[in-house]
Amino acid sequence: MKDVVRLAIHTVLGPIHNEQLGFCHSHEHLFIADGQPARVNAALRIDDIALTIQELLLFKEVGGRSLVDAQPLGCGRMEKSLVLAAQETDTHIVASTGFHKMIFYPSEHWIHTYDEAALYEVFVHELTVGMYTGTDRGEPNDFIDAQAGVIKTAIDEERIQDPEKKWFRAAARAAVETGAPLLCHTESCVQAVQLVDLYRTEGVPANQIIVCHLDRNLGQLEIHKQLADLGVYLEYDTIGRYKYHSDEEEADLIRHMVESGYEDLILLGLDTTRHRLRSYGGTIGLDHLSRRFLPLLQQYGVPEAAVRKMMVHNPAQAFDIK
Repeated sequence: MKDVVRLAIHTVLGPIHNEQLGFCHSHEHLFIADGQPARVNAALRIDDIALTIQELLLFKEVGGRSLVDAQPLGCGRMEKSLVLAAQETDTHIVASTGFHKMIFYPSEHWIHTYDEAALYEVFVHELTVGMYTGTDRGEPNDFIDAQAGVIKTAIDEERIQDPEKKWFRAAARAAVETGAPLLCHTESCVQAVQLVDLYRTEGVPANQIIVCHLDRNLGQLEIHKQLADLGVYLEYDTIGRYKYHSDEEEADLIRHMVESGYEDLILLGLDTTRHRLRSYGGTIGLDHLSRRFLPLLQQYGVPEAAVRKMMVHNPAQAFDIK
């Protein structure tokens, strides 16, 4: 793919040229406030600014430059903390607007009652003006100058629990309007195909779509290839998550996809939780990719040039505002 250099990646400290993004983790969770997500799973509380800064410094020690924070508004996103952490560590942090799985919102939350037009306006505002604050408990009113840079969307465990598809259509409209990338949480390859088909029908170009978590299940590689053949980015972020599989099995998956010609469409991340951040007492830390997994990839025969694409070149293109 040809490099295009533009002032077109929105970080919480302002826009940067995509060539400035550098070494990038494409899916992390740096902060999640205590609330509904933590009630669902205690590991989904990451709310200590000092510990997150400590974790980011681990990331910086191994050459890390940028991260995408995949926590959207209304379910624990800590906007001001993201800005402070970026300032304190000189890290490019790309924040998310959009929505997560509905289990992470109380039944009375505004995300359930807003119609498609209202949701669209919220998402576009966050991408072009500033992120709203206080949206876990109240409607979007107050905001800060820092903008989101991606639109997070998510399917629940079994199906799209949205008969009118209002959340998804609003996200698609915002993506088409702003050129922002769509980061898609899925629980299976079947869901990934459903969501990509929906977004492409709504007019979202394939190269604005990033499908997360496809590597939780190491089967169905033909679907990975089918999506990549459309030009969709594949985000592999089940690294160091041993309840799913070993890092060796993950490395073998990526080796196969690289050998099949898809190295320009692969993104990597750790999809961190409290239990996986070393500064919070967790198991691996934000340096795991650099210290352990990327050397493993090269042991499995993935060329250094392909690794650099996954960590530098591909994120710079995928998170570019089109």
